[in-house]
Amino acid sequence: MKKNVLIALSLAVFAVNATAADINAGKAKAEAQCAACHAANNDWNKPIDPSYPKLAGQHKDYLAEVLKQYQNGGRNNAIMVGQSATLSKDDISNLSAFFASLPGDLYLKK
Repeated sequence: MKKNVLIALSLAVFAVNATAADINAGKAKAEAQCAACHAANNDWNKPIDPSYPKLAGQHKDYLAEVLKQYQNGGRNNAIMVGQSATLSKDDISNLSAFFASLPGDLYLKK
């Protein structure tokens, strides 16, 4: 019985690690595709226009969901629909992890 539990736990850990996001790949993609609008002077807390969202420190799940909504028509913005159209599932996971890993100046007071 203990052996079966250990095998199951080992497989679960492997599965989680196999799907873990690659923050470095997210950073590279973000610098190539997102920085022009969302990072004035390479600062992810300062988009080039105040109407553009700050991405640094946002929740990973929120960012992933928003990008998926741009892809499937749930959100409509001419720029973001085009930008998100070519993103793969891994790109979205990696970008979301990268932005979530950054210190952001957005926070909730409790």
